Amino acid sequence: MRHRTVSLFDLLGHKPRIDGSWRIFLIAIAFAFVNLPTARAVDPAAENSAPQQSDYVRLAEQIESHFLGQVLPFWFPRCIDEQHGGFHPHFRSDGNPGPRNEKTIVFQARMTWVAAEVARRYPDRKAEFQAYAEHGLKFLRDVLWDSEKGGFFWGLDENGNPLPSYGTEKHLYGIAFGLYAASNVYRLTGSHDALALAQKTFRWLEEHAYDKQHGGYFEAYHRDGTPILSVPPDGANGRARPTRDLLGTPYGFKSMNSHIHILEALTELYRAWPDPQVKDRLLSIFLVVRDKIAVEPGCLNLYFTPDWRAVPDHDSFGHDVETAFLLLEAAEVLGIPDDRTTRRVAKSLVDHALEYGWDSKFGGFYDKGAAFGPPYGLEKIWWTQAEGLNALLLMHELFGQQDSRYWTAFLKQWQFIRKYQVHPQAGEWFDTVLPDGKPVEKDLGHIWKAAYHNGRALMLSASRLRHLAGLSGKE
Repeated sequence: MRHRTVSLFDLLGHKPRIDGSWRIFLIAIAFAFVNLPTARAVDPAAENSAPQQSDYVRLAEQIESHFLGQVLPFWFPRCIDEQHGGFHPHFRSDGNPGPRNEKTIVFQARMTWVAAEVARRYPDRKAEFQAYAEHGLKFLRDVLWDSEKGGFFWGLDENGNPLPSYGTEKHLYGIAFGLYAASNVYRLTGSHDALALAQKTFRWLEEHAYDKQHGGYFEAYHRDGTPILSVPPDGANGRARPTRDLLGTPYGFKSMNSHIHILEALTELYRAWPDPQVKDRLLSIFLVVRDKIAVEPGCLNLYFTPDWRAVPDHDSFGHDVETAFLLLEAAEVLGIPDDRTTRRVAKSLVDHALEYGWDSKFGGFYDKGAAFGPPYGLEKIWWTQAEGLNALLLMHELFGQQDSRYWTAFLKQWQFIRKYQVHPQAGEWFDTVLPDGKPVEKDLGHIWKAAYHNGRALMLSASRLRHLAGLSGKE
């Protein structure tokens, strides 16, 4: 029987301003409709057969209904901070707003990017979400950008003052997300302000952060942009007792995490501003990620010396599958979408995660493990499940005619997310669930958990499924 999805907006009409307690109640109603007993996420027979156009369409509708009817209204518009600017990050485990309101570049930029992406993809929501994107850009430009020394602050209190835990130290990871957001707002609006912010962010990194000797970027910086290459003294940059940088990387080392996200940001910048210098830098970081950070049999090293000698550590399955997507996305933007080496590396990252980090019983990817051993971080974290969903469908698109396991795993991943990862009342995803799907009580929104990972994965998956069904192009 064909499943007709029902979204929250089918029930409510388009009313962006609803009191928070009523919003949670109404989202719960929408969730009940989406999960009617007669509606199956997957036909079990489809797991062992080639997908048909109707399978792609049905799943696209389910995924988009979940995104537009549950995830998006959990965040917007109630995350809009009209008093202090930017977006409110803290939502408790029951979905209600919490008191913490620090403004970090990572969260603020991610929410700005999501708002811009929704406005770009959904014409009926453009006016509302373009306003949210412009609201976010204003905060990035006027508050988080350091008007004296340049670069984005890592985090400030709600009144725009440095916090002792962060001080005025800056970091590549955060600045990359500021670049990512500004670039996407420009793609949406054509705004001079958005492009100017993206351009000066890129130029600040070129001047202060790029390692001209070994390639890649230094990652932690004093306020003036000078790289921090060893543990600074207590109180440096106003930060109390720093032992590691703001991302948790030992000072002086380079990280996989920062470099895959500056790759992501440069890809978005080059889409917005196809400047030859941007292309050169994008290509150089693309090659660093593909040829230095990614290694056989399909893992990513986490840390490196400045000259790119790997420092042993665990394998993060979520970053593996995320990087598979980011490499293929960058290759497409660089004009080499069919590059065999890139496809081989991306495929190996997903294949290794399926072999060593996949739960074949329940579905879902574990958090971490060793290159050739069983996983030992067995929790299932929201962003890993989101990136896994996106990567599995991408692998099916590229290699599905030769290998059916990507489609089978994609179906199982979506089933796991619907059954276990989604909060049944709030509609947003649990931060962490145990291997059997039991949720761990954690906040549903915090400075690391925005609408970015699951929002992007859901938007891309719905679009890719429609493309596979032959109904539309994909971006």
